[in-house]
Amino acid sequence: MSPELQSVSPAVCLFGVLTLLLCPSGLCDCKMPPPIAHGSHEDVSSFLSFTTVMYYECDEGYILVGEPKISCKYSQWLSPAPQCKALCLKPEIENGKLSVDKNQYVEPENVTVEDHYIETENVTVQCDAGYGVVGPQTITCSENGTWYPAVPKCEWEAPTGCEKVLAGRKLTQCLPSPEDVKMALEVYKLSLEIRQLEQE
Repeated sequence: MSPELQSVSPAVCLFGVLTLLLCPSGLCDCKMPPPIAHGSHEDVSSFLSFTTVMYYECDEGYILVGEPKISCKYSQWLSPAPQCKALCLKPEIENGKLSVDKNQYVEPENVTVEDHYIETENVTVQCDAGYGVVGPQTITCSENGTWYPAVPKCEWEAPTGCEKVLAGRKLTQCLPSPEDVKMALEVYKLSLEIRQLEQE
């Protein structure tokens, strides 16, 4: 054996003995780190450390809920793995608004992210005056980053007694010029008068 190898050998042997004494395989043999949906993990353990440290990241479109790092010591993970929650973009609702106005929403679950409490992302659609919700009024940010059920619409509702006015309003939208609108309204008015006379 060369002099160089002879000088290194005791150190290697000593390190091996220390490793066995301080960290027998039965104590430090951590199982595979827990996987997470919509994310990945990486071993960021320090060199010569007898503690395994895993760092978690989420895929694009998801937010990390929980601690990004978890440690394993004595064959046990000291904390649960974090979760990756879906982000939903704010839906555009014409003639209406949402009960909670934000740019991004997280799929439901009452959780804490870095000491900030996140409310469940069930939102209610509120239509402007004169408009009614067509579809489910409450929607939820789902796991795949979309709204469930589908985002409803706000459509114009004719109040009771205003049906004739609404019919006239639709008529004006279908004609090309103000003269045609005026003539159509005169004809419409005349037809209403005739109908009223027939009923008397």
